[in-house]
Amino acid sequence: MARFDYTVDTSPMASKLGSVSNHVQATTAAVVTMRAAVILAEEKAAEHVCNNVNRGFYTLIRSQISQKIAKLQSEVDSHLMRLNQQRKQLLAIKGRMERDYNMISSRYTKLFNGLNSNLKQRVFELDRPTIDFAVREVEKISNRTKYLTATVPVSQSETLAISQKIIASNVKYRGTKVITSMTNFLSDMNEQKKLTNRILLSVNANTNNATLSVPVIVSECNFDKFDNKNIDIAVSKIQLNQATQLAIKNTVIQNIDGLNWQKEPDINKEIKSEFSKILSHSKSSQRVKDMANKLFMTHNYQIIKNQ
Repeated sequence: MARFDYTVDTSPMASKLGSVSNHVQATTAAVVTMRAAVILAEEKAAEHVCNNVNRGFYTLIRSQISQKIAKLQSEVDSHLMRLNQQRKQLLAIKGRMERDYNMISSRYTKLFNGLNSNLKQRVFELDRPTIDFAVREVEKISNRTKYLTATVPVSQSETLAISQKIIASNVKYRGTKVITSMTNFLSDMNEQKKLTNRILLSVNANTNNATLSVPVIVSECNFDKFDNKNIDIAVSKIQLNQATQLAIKNTVIQNIDGLNWQKEPDINKEIKSEFSKILSHSKSSQRVKDMANKLFMTHNYQIIKNQ
Protein backbone atom coordinates (compact mmCIF):
# COMPACT_ATOMS: atom_id res chain seq x y z
CA MET A 1 0.00 0.00 0.00
CA ALA A 2 1.45 3.27 -1.07
CA ARG A 3 1.92 6.03 1.52
CA PHE A 4 2.08 9.72 0.71
CA ASP A 5 3.31 12.31 3.14
CA TYR A 6 2.51 15.96 2.38
CA THR A 7 3.58 19.01 4.28
CA VAL A 8 1.06 21.89 4.11
CA ASP A 9 2.20 25.39 5.05
CA THR A 10 -0.59 27.02 7.18
CA SER A 11 1.20 30.30 7.68
CA PRO A 12 -0.73 32.16 4.97
CA MET A 13 -3.99 30.89 6.32
CA ALA A 14 -2.96 31.81 9.83
CA SER A 15 -1.97 35.27 8.73
CA LYS A 16 -5.26 35.63 6.92
CA LEU A 17 -7.12 34.42 9.96
CA GLY A 18 -5.20 36.96 12.08
CA SER A 19 -6.18 39.66 9.63
CA VAL A 20 -9.80 38.53 9.83
CA SER A 21 -9.58 38.56 13.64
CA ASN A 22 -8.29 42.13 13.55
CA HIS A 23 -11.13 43.14 11.26
CA VAL A 24 -13.62 41.40 13.53
CA GLN A 25 -12.25 43.26 16.53
CA ALA A 26 -12.40 46.52 14.58
CA THR A 27 -15.97 45.72 13.61
CA THR A 28 -16.78 44.89 17.24
CA ALA A 29 -15.30 48.23 18.35
CA ALA A 30 -17.25 50.00 15.61
CA VAL A 31 -20.46 48.28 16.67
CA VAL A 32 -19.84 49.22 20.32
CA THR A 33 -19.15 52.80 19.30
CA MET A 34 -22.25 52.89 17.11
CA ARG A 35 -24.31 51.42 19.95
CA ALA A 36 -23.05 54.10 22.32
CA ALA A 37 -23.80 56.77 19.70
CA VAL A 38 -27.28 55.34 19.14
CA ILE A 39 -27.98 55.26 22.87
CA LEU A 40 -26.74 58.84 23.22
CA ALA A 41 -28.85 59.95 20.25
CA GLU A 42 -31.91 58.18 21.66
CA GLU A 43 -31.29 59.81 25.04
CA LYS A 44 -30.98 63.26 23.45
CA ALA A 45 -34.09 62.67 21.35
CA ALA A 46 -36.05 61.52 24.40
CA GLU A 47 -34.85 64.54 26.38
CA HIS A 48 -35.77 66.85 23.50
CA VAL A 49 -39.25 65.32 23.24
CA CYS A 50 -39.76 65.57 27.03
CA ASN A 51 -38.67 69.20 27.04
CA ASN A 52 -41.04 70.04 24.20
CA VAL A 53 -43.90 68.18 25.91
CA ASN A 54 -43.21 69.93 29.21
CA ARG A 55 -42.96 73.33 27.49
CA GLY A 56 -46.24 72.73 25.66
CA PHE A 57 -47.96 71.60 28.89
CA TYR A 58 -46.70 74.62 30.81
CA THR A 59 -47.73 76.93 27.95
CA LEU A 60 -51.22 75.41 27.90
CA ILE A 61 -51.62 75.74 31.69
CA ARG A 62 -50.32 79.32 31.59
CA SER A 63 -52.71 80.22 28.80
CA GLN A 64 -55.66 78.78 30.72
CA ILE A 65 -54.62 80.61 33.89
CA SER A 66 -54.24 83.88 31.94
CA GLN A 67 -57.72 83.46 30.47
CA LYS A 68 -59.19 82.84 33.91
CA ILE A 69 -57.32 85.85 35.33
CA ALA A 70 -58.64 88.09 32.53
CA LYS A 71 -62.19 86.84 33.07
CA LEU A 72 -62.04 87.31 36.84
CA GLN A 73 -60.41 90.75 36.41
CA SER A 74 -63.26 91.88 34.16
CA GLU A 75 -65.80 90.62 36.73
CA VAL A 76 -63.96 92.41 39.54
CA ASP A 77 -63.86 95.66 37.51
CA SER A 78 -67.57 95.45 36.78
CA HIS A 79 -68.36 94.83 40.48
CA LEU A 80 -66.05 97.70 41.43
CA MET A 81 -67.81 100.07 39.05
CA ARG A 82 -71.18 98.98 40.40
CA LEU A 83 -69.99 99.49 43.97
CA ASN A 84 -68.63 102.94 43.10
CA GLN A 85 -71.95 103.92 41.56
CA GLN A 86 -73.86 102.61 44.57
CA ARG A 87 -71.44 104.44 46.88
CA LYS A 88 -72.07 107.73 45.06
CA GLN A 89 -75.81 107.15 45.20
CA LEU A 90 -75.63 106.35 48.93
CA LEU A 91 -73.54 109.47 49.55
CA ALA A 92 -76.09 111.54 47.64
CA ILE A 93 -78.92 110.01 49.69
CA LYS A 94 -76.92 110.65 52.87
CA GLY A 95 -76.41 114.29 51.90
CA ARG A 96 -80.12 114.75 51.19
CA MET A 97 -81.03 113.07 54.47
CA GLU A 98 -78.61 115.30 56.38
CA ARG A 99 -80.03 118.43 54.78
CA ASP A 100 -83.59 117.30 55.48
CA TYR A 101 -82.67 116.42 59.06
CA ASN A 102 -81.01 119.78 59.66
CA MET A 103 -83.96 121.62 58.18
CA ILE A 104 -86.53 119.65 60.20
CA SER A 105 -84.49 119.87 63.42
CA SER A 106 -84.02 123.63 63.08
CA ARG A 107 -87.73 124.08 62.38
CA TYR A 108 -88.79 121.96 65.35
CA THR A 109 -86.16 123.61 67.56
CA LYS A 110 -87.72 127.01 66.86
CA LEU A 111 -91.19 125.55 67.39
CA PHE A 112 -90.36 123.96 70.74
CA ASN A 113 -88.45 127.04 71.90
CA GLY A 114 -91.54 129.10 71.16
CA LEU A 115 -93.72 126.58 72.98
CA ASN A 116 -91.37 126.59 75.96
CA SER A 117 -91.46 130.38 76.11
CA ASN A 118 -95.26 130.43 75.90
CA LEU A 119 -95.63 127.71 78.54
CA LYS A 120 -93.17 129.48 80.83
CA GLN A 121 -95.12 132.71 80.46
CA ARG A 122 -98.41 130.94 81.19
CA VAL A 123 -96.98 129.18 84.25
CA PHE A 124 -95.65 132.50 85.53
CA GLU A 125 -99.08 134.06 85.03
CA LEU A 126 -100.75 131.39 87.19
CA ASP A 127 -99.28 132.79 90.40
CA ARG A 128 -97.46 136.00 89.60
CA PRO A 129 -96.63 137.11 93.24
CA THR A 130 -95.04 133.77 94.12
CA ILE A 131 -93.08 133.65 90.87
CA ASP A 132 -91.87 137.23 91.32
CA PHE A 133 -90.72 136.43 94.83
CA ALA A 134 -89.02 133.15 93.83
CA VAL A 135 -87.37 134.47 90.68
CA ARG A 136 -86.72 138.14 91.27
CA GLU A 137 -86.62 138.85 95.00
CA VAL A 138 -84.68 135.72 95.98
CA GLU A 139 -82.19 136.34 93.17
CA LYS A 140 -81.69 139.93 94.34
CA ILE A 141 -81.16 138.77 97.92
CA SER A 142 -78.71 136.06 96.84
CA ASN A 143 -76.78 138.39 94.54
CA ARG A 144 -76.96 141.60 96.56
CA THR A 145 -73.17 141.90 96.53
CA LYS A 146 -73.26 142.00 92.74
CA TYR A 147 -75.95 144.68 92.66
CA LEU A 148 -74.15 146.75 95.30
CA THR A 149 -70.76 146.88 93.64
CA ALA A 150 -70.48 150.65 94.04
CA THR A 151 -71.32 150.77 97.76
CA VAL A 152 -68.37 151.48 100.08
CA PRO A 153 -68.34 151.38 103.86
CA VAL A 154 -67.18 155.02 104.11
CA SER A 155 -68.63 157.56 101.68
CA GLN A 156 -66.32 160.47 101.91
CA SER A 157 -66.24 163.42 99.59
CA GLU A 158 -63.17 162.18 97.72
CA THR A 159 -64.75 158.73 97.04
CA LEU A 160 -68.22 159.99 96.14
CA ALA A 161 -67.32 160.80 92.49
CA ILE A 162 -65.68 157.38 91.98
CA SER A 163 -68.69 155.53 93.46
CA GLN A 164 -71.06 157.51 91.23
CA LYS A 165 -68.95 156.63 88.19
CA ILE A 166 -69.02 152.95 89.16
CA ILE A 167 -72.81 153.04 89.58
CA ALA A 168 -73.21 154.84 86.23
CA SER A 169 -70.98 152.33 84.47
CA ASN A 170 -72.95 149.45 85.95
CA VAL A 171 -76.22 151.02 84.80
CA LYS A 172 -74.78 151.64 81.31
CA TYR A 173 -73.56 148.04 81.11
CA ARG A 174 -76.93 146.60 82.04
CA GLY A 175 -78.68 149.03 79.68
CA THR A 176 -76.38 147.92 76.85
CA LYS A 177 -77.24 144.27 77.52
CA VAL A 178 -80.97 145.11 77.47
CA ILE A 179 -80.66 147.05 74.20
CA THR A 180 -78.61 144.22 72.61
CA SER A 181 -81.20 141.65 73.68
CA MET A 182 -84.04 143.77 72.29
CA THR A 183 -82.12 144.32 69.02
CA ASN A 184 -81.50 140.60 68.60
CA PHE A 185 -85.13 139.82 69.38
CA LEU A 186 -86.45 142.37 66.87
CA SER A 187 -84.01 141.25 64.15
CA ASP A 188 -85.00 137.61 64.70
CA MET A 189 -88.66 138.56 64.50
CA ASN A 190 -88.07 140.45 61.23
CA GLU A 191 -86.11 137.55 59.74
CA GLN A 192 -88.81 135.10 60.76
CA LYS A 193 -91.49 137.37 59.32
CA LYS A 194 -89.62 137.66 56.00
CA LEU A 195 -89.11 133.90 55.88
CA THR A 196 -92.79 133.29 56.67
CA ASN A 197 -93.90 135.71 53.95
CA ARG A 198 -91.64 133.95 51.45
CA ILE A 199 -92.87 130.47 52.38
CA LEU A 200 -96.60 131.04 52.88
CA LEU A 201 -98.90 131.43 49.91
CA SER A 202 -100.80 134.66 49.46
CA VAL A 203 -104.04 132.76 48.71
CA ASN A 204 -105.52 129.61 50.13
CA ALA A 205 -104.36 126.67 48.04
CA ASN A 206 -107.44 124.62 48.97
CA THR A 207 -109.93 127.06 47.44
CA ASN A 208 -108.42 127.55 44.00
CA ASN A 209 -106.86 125.07 41.61
CA ALA A 210 -103.62 126.33 40.15
CA THR A 211 -100.73 124.98 38.10
CA LEU A 212 -97.23 125.54 39.43
CA SER A 213 -94.09 125.28 37.32
CA VAL A 214 -91.38 123.60 39.35
CA PRO A 215 -87.75 123.98 38.17
CA VAL A 216 -85.86 120.72 37.89
CA ILE A 217 -82.12 120.30 37.22
CA VAL A 218 -80.96 117.09 35.51
CA SER A 219 -77.18 116.70 35.79
CA GLU A 220 -75.18 113.92 34.16
CA CYS A 221 -71.56 113.13 35.02
CA ASN A 222 -68.90 110.48 34.34
CA PHE A 223 -67.37 109.12 37.54
CA ASP A 224 -64.79 106.69 36.13
CA LYS A 225 -62.60 106.01 33.08
CA PHE A 226 -65.06 103.53 31.58
CA ASP A 227 -67.53 106.31 30.63
CA ASN A 228 -70.14 105.14 33.14
CA LYS A 229 -72.68 107.92 33.66
CA ASN A 230 -74.56 108.95 36.77
CA ILE A 231 -77.73 111.04 36.60
CA ASP A 232 -78.71 113.30 39.52
CA ILE A 233 -81.97 115.23 39.75
CA ALA A 234 -82.31 118.36 41.91
CA VAL A 235 -85.75 119.75 42.80
CA SER A 236 -86.60 123.06 44.45
CA LYS A 237 -87.59 122.71 48.13
CA ILE A 238 -89.70 125.89 48.22
CA GLN A 239 -93.42 125.15 48.81
CA LEU A 240 -92.76 121.42 48.27
CA ASN A 241 -92.80 118.76 50.93
CA GLN A 242 -90.67 115.62 50.88
CA ALA A 243 -93.34 113.42 49.28
CA THR A 244 -93.93 115.91 46.44
CA GLN A 245 -90.19 116.21 45.75
CA LEU A 246 -89.84 112.43 45.63
CA ALA A 247 -92.83 112.12 43.26
CA ILE A 248 -91.36 114.74 40.91
CA LYS A 249 -87.97 112.99 40.88
CA ASN A 250 -89.55 109.60 40.14
CA THR A 251 -91.61 111.10 37.29
CA VAL A 252 -88.54 112.74 35.74
CA ILE A 253 -86.51 109.51 36.02
CA GLN A 254 -89.27 107.49 34.34
CA ASN A 255 -89.57 109.95 31.43
CA ILE A 256 -85.90 110.92 31.09
CA ASP A 257 -85.36 108.77 27.99
CA GLY A 258 -88.21 110.48 26.15
CA LEU A 259 -87.04 114.06 26.72
CA ASN A 260 -86.04 116.06 23.66
CA TRP A 261 -82.73 117.79 24.42
CA GLN A 262 -81.14 120.49 22.32
CA LYS A 263 -77.93 122.43 22.65
CA GLU A 264 -78.06 125.99 23.95
CA PRO A 265 -75.83 128.19 21.74
CA ASP A 266 -75.64 131.21 24.08
CA ILE A 267 -75.36 131.47 27.84
CA ASN A 268 -78.39 132.88 29.57
CA LYS A 269 -77.78 136.36 30.99
CA GLU A 270 -79.34 135.54 34.36
CA ILE A 271 -77.25 132.38 34.66
CA LYS A 272 -74.11 134.32 33.74
CA SER A 273 -74.91 137.03 36.30
CA GLU A 274 -75.60 134.48 39.05
CA PHE A 275 -72.39 132.60 38.26
CA SER A 276 -70.39 135.86 38.38
CA LYS A 277 -71.86 136.63 41.81
CA ILE A 278 -70.98 133.18 43.14
CA LEU A 279 -67.48 133.44 41.67
CA SER A 280 -66.87 136.89 43.16
CA HIS A 281 -67.98 135.77 46.64
CA SER A 282 -65.85 132.62 46.50
CA LYS A 283 -62.79 132.41 48.75
CA SER A 284 -60.77 130.34 46.28
CA SER A 285 -57.55 131.54 44.67
CA GLN A 286 -57.53 133.66 41.54
CA ARG A 287 -56.15 130.77 39.49
CA VAL A 288 -59.10 128.56 40.48
CA LYS A 289 -61.54 131.38 39.67
CA ASP A 290 -59.96 131.92 36.25
CA MET A 291 -60.14 128.21 35.46
CA ALA A 292 -63.78 128.02 36.62
CA ASN A 293 -64.66 131.04 34.49
CA LYS A 294 -62.87 129.50 31.50
CA LEU A 295 -64.78 126.22 31.89
CA PHE A 296 -68.03 128.12 32.25
CA MET A 297 -67.44 130.18 29.11
CA THR A 298 -66.62 127.03 27.10
CA HIS A 299 -69.92 125.52 28.22
CA ASN A 300 -71.59 122.52 26.65
CA TYR A 301 -74.96 122.06 28.25
CA GLN A 302 -78.39 121.25 26.85
CA ILE A 303 -81.94 122.27 27.61
CA ILE A 304 -85.23 120.50 27.10
CA LYS A 305 -87.04 121.61 23.96
CA ASN A 306 -90.64 122.69 24.52
CA GLN A 307 -93.02 120.07 23.18
